[in-house]
This record gives sequence, structure tokens and C-alpha cells, in this order.
Amino acid sequence: MTFDLFADHDLQQPDRLDRIGEQAVVLRGFALPWVDSLLAALTPVLRQSPFRQMQTPGGYTMSARLSSCGALGWTTDHQGYRYSSVDPLTAQPWPAMPEVFLALAEAAASAAGFNTFVPDACLINTYCPGAKMSLHQDKNERCFDAPIVSVSLGLPAVFQFGGFSRSDTAQRISVFHGDIVVWGGVDRLRYHGVLPVKTGHHPLLGEQRLNITLRKAG
Repeated sequence: MTFDLFADHDLQQPDRLDRIGEQAVVLRGFALPWVDSLLAALTPVLRQSPFRQMQTPGGYTMSARLSSCGALGWTTDHQGYRYSSVDPLTAQPWPAMPEVFLALAEAAASAAGFNTFVPDACLINTYCPGAKMSLHQDKNERCFDAPIVSVSLGLPAVFQFGGFSRSDTAQRISVFHGDIVVWGGVDRLRYHGVLPVKTGHHPLLGEQRLNITLRKAG
């Protein structure tokens, strides 16, 4: 059964929790009070480790551009998907995790029912109109006890939240500027992705969607 919320404009109202799985929620507008601090902290991170388009092991170029911060950063190339302590683009350690990222991750995880979440990896994606993220599982981490905390900023998008097989029907869930999706526990290994971002202009971030995804990788 498909769960399509895109037409429901009430979803843009903050302080609303939408449950999309047994241990998976969308926290509507949760990040809005944090946006200025998040963007200010993001600027030096991206100066040190700029966005880049990565290639999958199969040679496919990802349409979203990626960077990372924290003790571990995620990368992909012909050698496979992996976490590393060094940014392969700069040959330097990834930028340190900003304190505001850590504080927001802990607050959002707690609101979703996951206590004492301390991420050590943060993936930062930017989606221009037409960019997407195919259905996938987050399974490169060493253990799956901690949740995933995914912050949406800028243009709206349709987040796909599926089952434990790529062929399972996925819910289609609209996410807006300031929304946070948190999933873990029994839902931790569900397939998920992002449909192609539609053309638009966000008053703060222009023609892009930013996604900040925090996790425990090591």
C-alpha cells in the first residue's frame, strides 16, 4: 500500500509527529529553530570538504553531490562503499562534527524515542532539481543499534520508505524545509530513497535541497 502525503499542505505545520513505521517518524518542522545555526556551521565544513559527485562501484555517477563531516565520512568509488577517517578528495581528515549537528541529532533522536544518540558520521547531500537517491539500505555501519537522523532543508522532496527488500512497495512521504526523518530499531534496515527533486526556488537556499544525515558508523 502506498502512503502518499505530498498533497497535504498541513504537513508543513511544525510540531507534528507523523509515524511511518513501528520505530520510524517524521518530525515536522523540528529543525526550523536550528536552521541559522546549522547553515552557519555548514559553511566551514564545505569549505574544507566541498561537495563532489561520487561514482558507485558499478560506474554510475550519483546525481546528488555529497560531502561528510565527523570522525568518519562515507564515500563510494570503484573500490566499493565504505567509511573512512580521511576525505579522499583532500587527503585530509574529514571536518569535525559541528556541535549544533550533535545537539540537533540528540534532540531529534530523543523526540523519536531513541535516547543517548551520539553520531560519529554525518553525510551531507545537495540535490539540484532532477537529482534523486535510489532505494538503498544504510548497511555500511558496524552495527545497527543506533537510529538514522535525516534533516531536510531547502526545496521539498518525496522521501521513499520501503520494506526490507528493494522490490517491496515504498511509502511516498513529502518532506519540507525543517522536517526530520528518524528511523531505527526494527525499521533500521528498511530501504529508502528520494524521488527526483522538482524544480523550484526556496527563499533561503535557492534551487536546491540540502540533506544532513547523522548516524553512528564506527
